[in-house]
Amino acid sequence: MADPKITSLEIHQYEYSLKDLGRDYNGFNLVYTPGNSLKMVGCVIRILTDKGITGDFATGNFAELSTIPMFWHYLKGKPALQRERINDDIKRALRQVARIGLAQIDNALWDIAGKYYNAPIHKLLGGYKKSLPCYASTYHGDENGGLDCPEAFSEFALRCKEIGYPAFKIHGWSNAPIKKEIANVLGVRETVGDDMDLMLDPACELTTFGNALKVGWACDEAKFFWYEDPFRDGGISQFAHRKLRQLIKTPLLQTEHVRSLEPHIDFAIAEATDFVRGDVGYDGITGVMKLAHAAESLGIDIEFHGANPTVRQCMASVRNTNYYEMGLVHPNAQISHPSELYIDYDDSLEAVDSNGHISVPQKPGIGVEINWEWVNANRTNLIIYE
Repeated sequence: MADPKITSLEIHQYEYSLKDLGRDYNGFNLVYTPGNSLKMVGCVIRILTDKGITGDFATGNFAELSTIPMFWHYLKGKPALQRERINDDIKRALRQVARIGLAQIDNALWDIAGKYYNAPIHKLLGGYKKSLPCYASTYHGDENGGLDCPEAFSEFALRCKEIGYPAFKIHGWSNAPIKKEIANVLGVRETVGDDMDLMLDPACELTTFGNALKVGWACDEAKFFWYEDPFRDGGISQFAHRKLRQLIKTPLLQTEHVRSLEPHIDFAIAEATDFVRGDVGYDGITGVMKLAHAAESLGIDIEFHGANPTVRQCMASVRNTNYYEMGLVHPNAQISHPSELYIDYDDSLEAVDSNGHISVPQKPGIGVEINWEWVNANRTNLIIYE
């Protein structure tokens, strides 16, 4: 069969609700809010071909698809298996808009390739892992009776350890007193003991270098596995993070908030991070696999951001990575994405086995099927390019 060519593209927008969740003090971070129902939006991008093979990728951020009108004329008629060529051309074309939209196209094209060759993507990538160790990645701390104090985080970390998780990541409070953050770091370690990896991700909430340093010293004392995106530069200042690395011992995990291969590796070469962050929603499978191998050449690890089947496909194909991010999770609230989006697939607190692992999906493409019945029932808009 001749290689499939791209004929049209669809964007399916939908709405859903998350129970017992709301927003924090400035309306950004998700936090536990009992009794509340939070309206959320999502999209599925679908690329259609002349051979009847379609490529699907789900994303929660419609802004990522806003650039498609800039390059649809280029995509139409292109051989869908020429991912490297398409990725390189779009990367150049979108350089002034932060390459937004590149990842979603790339991931859908990989889904086409898997279906074309009747194999899950990790097989095309030479993957070999059957399961992946997970860390429980929490919602941000709240003031509503959930993760509202260091003791609550400690209790939840212990519960996750008992479920089987080998690691636990704290998202602290928004706008919190530093003494509270420090007490949380030290308290969770004391509760779970030394045989569980702990991580801290302030999500760029710490307002000064000094506060980031104080919390970093607490991470040193508690022997945290990594310290991620601590302060308000937005996670992009190589100078600031290099200075922080000089003053603390805890490894830094940076580069979630930069896009494409070159800035990621510049960050590592500048000694501004110890691990590199990769995100299939920002750089696509093509981009994060390049990043994984570039990190391997430097002798360091890549840690993948977020929970979805595409991440599992990539992680199954990478040696130098440690944990799958199961999140966001909470002792009293549901996972931070719609559980109905995929068929026979689970990213939730209880999804791991007794060893804290999750399986790698084995169906062609991204490994699982979109639940189109649910998407169509909740669809609010359909945009078609042809």
